[in-house]
Amino acid sequence: MQPLAGQDLLHTQPHSMHWLATATAISAVIAVSSLIQPPDATATAVATTRSARSAPAPDPGRVTFPVDCGPNRLDVTRKVSGDLDGTGGTETVAVVRCHSDTGTPPSGVYVLAQPSDPKAAPRIVATLLAPAQRLTVQDLDIQGREISTTLLGYSTLDVPRCCPDVHKSLKWQWRGGKFVQSELPAGATTEGA
Repeated sequence: MQPLAGQDLLHTQPHSMHWLATATAISAVIAVSSLIQPPDATATAVATTRSARSAPAPDPGRVTFPVDCGPNRLDVTRKVSGDLDGTGGTETVAVVRCHSDTGTPPSGVYVLAQPSDPKAAPRIVATLLAPAQRLTVQDLDIQGREISTTLLGYSTLDVPRCCPDVHKSLKWQWRGGKFVQSELPAGATTEGA
Protein backbone atom coordinates (compact mmCIF):
# COMPACT_ATOMS: atom_id res chain seq x y z
CA MET A 1 0.00 0.00 0.00
CA GLN A 2 1.34 3.35 -0.97
CA PRO A 3 1.10 6.38 1.29
CA LEU A 4 -1.29 9.09 0.25
CA ALA A 5 0.17 12.25 -1.10
CA GLY A 6 1.79 14.27 1.68
CA GLN A 7 1.88 11.48 4.24
CA ASP A 8 5.49 10.73 3.65
CA LEU A 9 6.70 14.24 4.45
CA LEU A 10 8.36 14.53 7.86
CA HIS A 11 7.07 18.02 8.62
CA THR A 12 3.46 16.82 8.42
CA GLN A 13 3.93 14.27 11.17
CA PRO A 14 2.97 15.62 14.65
CA HIS A 15 5.88 15.70 17.04
CA SER A 16 6.02 16.84 20.67
CA MET A 17 7.78 20.01 19.56
CA HIS A 18 4.80 20.90 17.33
CA TRP A 19 2.39 20.42 20.24
CA LEU A 20 4.57 22.52 22.54
CA ALA A 21 4.79 25.35 19.98
CA THR A 22 1.02 25.27 19.44
CA ALA A 23 0.26 25.32 23.18
CA THR A 24 2.67 28.23 23.70
CA ALA A 25 1.07 30.22 20.87
CA ILE A 26 -2.45 29.64 22.21
CA SER A 27 -1.39 30.62 25.74
CA ALA A 28 0.16 33.83 24.44
CA VAL A 29 -3.03 34.74 22.54
CA ILE A 30 -5.19 34.14 25.64
CA ALA A 31 -2.84 36.18 27.87
CA VAL A 32 -2.75 39.13 25.48
CA SER A 33 -6.52 39.06 24.92
CA SER A 34 -7.16 39.19 28.68
CA LEU A 35 -5.04 42.34 28.91
CA ILE A 36 -6.69 44.05 25.95
CA GLN A 37 -10.29 45.00 26.71
CA PRO A 38 -12.61 47.73 25.58
CA PRO A 39 -11.92 50.96 27.54
CA ASP A 40 -15.23 50.77 29.42
CA ALA A 41 -15.14 47.06 30.24
CA THR A 42 -14.29 47.60 33.92
CA ALA A 43 -14.75 51.37 34.20
CA THR A 44 -18.41 51.08 35.18
CA ALA A 45 -17.80 48.77 38.12
CA VAL A 46 -14.82 50.80 39.34
CA ALA A 47 -16.65 54.10 38.94
CA THR A 48 -19.69 52.78 40.82
CA THR A 49 -17.57 51.53 43.71
CA ARG A 50 -15.59 54.74 43.90
CA SER A 51 -18.67 56.95 43.70
CA ALA A 52 -20.36 55.04 46.54
CA ARG A 53 -17.27 55.41 48.72
CA SER A 54 -16.51 58.98 47.76
CA ALA A 55 -20.09 60.24 48.01
CA PRO A 56 -20.28 63.01 50.59
CA ALA A 57 -21.91 62.34 53.93
CA PRO A 58 -25.58 63.37 54.14
CA ASP A 59 -25.92 67.06 55.07
CA PRO A 60 -28.23 67.61 58.08
CA GLY A 61 -28.79 71.18 56.88
CA ARG A 62 -30.95 69.76 54.05
CA VAL A 63 -33.24 67.70 56.32
CA THR A 64 -36.59 68.62 57.86
CA PHE A 65 -36.44 67.08 61.32
CA PRO A 66 -39.64 66.08 63.19
CA VAL A 67 -39.04 68.66 65.93
CA ASP A 68 -41.44 71.51 66.67
CA CYS A 69 -39.49 74.55 67.82
CA GLY A 70 -42.35 77.04 67.54
CA PRO A 71 -40.91 80.46 66.60
CA ASN A 72 -37.33 79.35 67.32
CA ARG A 73 -34.99 77.86 64.76
CA LEU A 74 -33.64 74.32 64.92
CA ASP A 75 -29.89 74.00 65.56
CA VAL A 76 -27.70 71.08 64.49
CA THR A 77 -25.34 70.96 67.47
CA ARG A 78 -23.23 67.92 66.51
CA LYS A 79 -22.76 65.61 63.57
CA VAL A 80 -20.54 62.61 62.85
CA SER A 81 -20.41 60.37 59.79
CA GLY A 82 -19.41 56.83 58.98
CA ASP A 83 -20.51 53.57 57.37
CA LEU A 84 -22.82 52.42 60.15
CA ASP A 85 -24.56 49.53 58.38
CA GLY A 86 -21.55 48.10 56.54
CA THR A 87 -22.92 48.68 53.03
CA GLY A 88 -20.10 50.96 51.88
CA GLY A 89 -22.20 54.13 51.99
CA THR A 90 -21.82 56.94 54.50
CA GLU A 91 -24.48 57.82 57.05
CA THR A 92 -24.58 60.93 59.23
CA VAL A 93 -25.68 61.00 62.86
CA ALA A 94 -27.05 64.46 63.68
CA VAL A 95 -27.87 65.95 67.08
CA VAL A 96 -30.49 68.70 66.90
CA ARG A 97 -32.32 70.90 69.38
CA CYS A 98 -34.40 74.03 69.38
CA HIS A 99 -32.41 77.23 69.63
CA SER A 100 -32.49 78.97 72.98
CA ASP A 101 -30.55 81.93 74.33
CA THR A 102 -31.02 80.58 77.87
CA GLY A 103 -31.13 77.01 79.11
CA THR A 104 -30.46 73.80 77.24
CA PRO A 105 -33.42 72.37 75.33
CA PRO A 106 -33.58 68.56 74.97
CA SER A 107 -31.78 66.95 72.06
CA GLY A 108 -32.89 64.68 69.25
CA VAL A 109 -30.45 62.22 67.64
CA TYR A 110 -31.17 61.06 64.09
CA VAL A 111 -29.40 58.86 61.54
CA LEU A 112 -29.45 60.20 57.99
CA ALA A 113 -28.83 58.44 54.69
CA GLN A 114 -28.48 59.85 51.20
CA PRO A 115 -30.94 58.47 48.62
CA SER A 116 -29.50 57.15 45.35
CA ASP A 117 -30.33 60.50 43.71
CA PRO A 118 -27.55 62.82 44.97
CA LYS A 119 -29.77 65.88 44.36
CA ALA A 120 -32.46 64.58 46.71
CA ALA A 121 -32.45 65.66 50.35
CA PRO A 122 -31.08 63.12 52.83
CA ARG A 123 -33.71 61.11 54.66
CA ILE A 124 -34.03 60.15 58.32
CA VAL A 125 -33.57 56.37 58.59
CA ALA A 126 -33.59 56.09 62.39
CA THR A 127 -34.43 58.12 65.48
CA LEU A 128 -31.99 57.18 68.24
CA LEU A 129 -33.19 59.76 70.77
CA ALA A 130 -36.37 61.84 70.58
CA PRO A 131 -36.55 65.30 72.21
CA ALA A 132 -39.59 64.02 74.15
CA GLN A 133 -37.16 61.92 76.23
CA ARG A 134 -35.91 65.23 77.67
CA LEU A 135 -32.19 64.42 77.55
CA THR A 136 -29.31 66.55 76.32
CA VAL A 137 -26.41 65.15 74.31
CA GLN A 138 -23.07 66.00 75.89
CA ASP A 139 -20.86 64.22 73.33
CA LEU A 140 -21.19 62.01 70.28
CA ASP A 141 -18.72 59.64 68.64
CA ILE A 142 -18.48 56.90 66.02
CA GLN A 143 -15.97 54.08 66.43
CA GLY A 144 -16.17 51.72 63.48
CA ARG A 145 -19.88 50.93 63.17
CA GLU A 146 -20.79 51.90 66.76
CA ILE A 147 -22.36 55.20 67.82
CA SER A 148 -21.76 56.30 71.40
CA THR A 149 -22.94 59.27 73.41
CA THR A 150 -23.17 60.70 76.91
CA LEU A 151 -26.54 62.13 77.88
CA LEU A 152 -27.52 64.51 80.65
CA GLY A 153 -30.97 64.89 82.16
CA TYR A 154 -33.08 65.49 85.25
CA SER A 155 -34.62 62.90 87.54
CA THR A 156 -37.57 65.14 88.53
CA LEU A 157 -39.00 68.56 87.72
CA ASP A 158 -37.69 69.76 91.11
CA VAL A 159 -34.05 69.48 90.03
CA PRO A 160 -32.73 72.93 89.00
CA ARG A 161 -32.31 73.15 85.21
CA CYS A 162 -28.72 74.29 85.67
CA CYS A 163 -27.59 71.07 87.29
CA PRO A 164 -28.50 67.80 85.55
CA ASP A 165 -28.47 64.86 87.95
CA VAL A 166 -28.92 62.07 85.38
CA HIS A 167 -25.84 60.92 83.43
CA LYS A 168 -26.14 58.08 80.90
CA SER A 169 -23.69 56.63 78.41
CA LEU A 170 -25.41 54.86 75.53
CA LYS A 171 -24.27 53.12 72.39
CA TRP A 172 -26.07 51.90 69.28
CA GLN A 173 -24.98 49.23 66.82
CA TRP A 174 -26.55 48.10 63.55
CA ARG A 175 -27.78 44.52 64.06
CA GLY A 176 -30.47 42.60 62.27
CA GLY A 177 -31.54 45.55 60.12
CA LYS A 178 -31.94 48.07 62.95
CA PHE A 179 -29.98 50.06 65.52
CA VAL A 180 -29.80 48.24 68.84
CA GLN A 181 -29.26 50.39 71.95
CA SER A 182 -27.32 49.38 75.01
CA GLU A 183 -26.34 51.33 78.10
CA LEU A 184 -22.71 51.46 79.08
CA PRO A 185 -21.80 50.74 82.73
CA ALA A 186 -21.64 53.72 85.09
CA GLY A 187 -18.29 55.47 84.86
CA ALA A 188 -17.57 54.24 81.32
CA THR A 189 -16.51 56.85 78.82
CA THR A 190 -17.78 57.02 75.28
CA GLU A 191 -14.30 57.38 73.81
CA GLY A 192 -13.46 54.03 72.26
CA ALA A 193 -16.45 52.40 73.98
